[in-house]
Amino acid sequence: RNLDVSTLKELAMRWKPQLMSGLTKESKHLALDDIKDSINELIYYREHFINLSEVKK
Repeated sequence: RNLDVSTLKELAMRWKPQLMSGLTKESKHLALDDIKDSINELIYYREHFINLSEVKK
């Protein structure tokens, strides 16, 4: 399964733009660092943008 973090970013920017101020990326342009940044970005969206409590019902 694939998950495109950029899609979540685009949705968050349009649906909840206030969330974007809490997100920081280091952007070193090294493959492993970019992967870690994407994982951290996904964790941020999961905690602040995606309401998992609604999914569990």
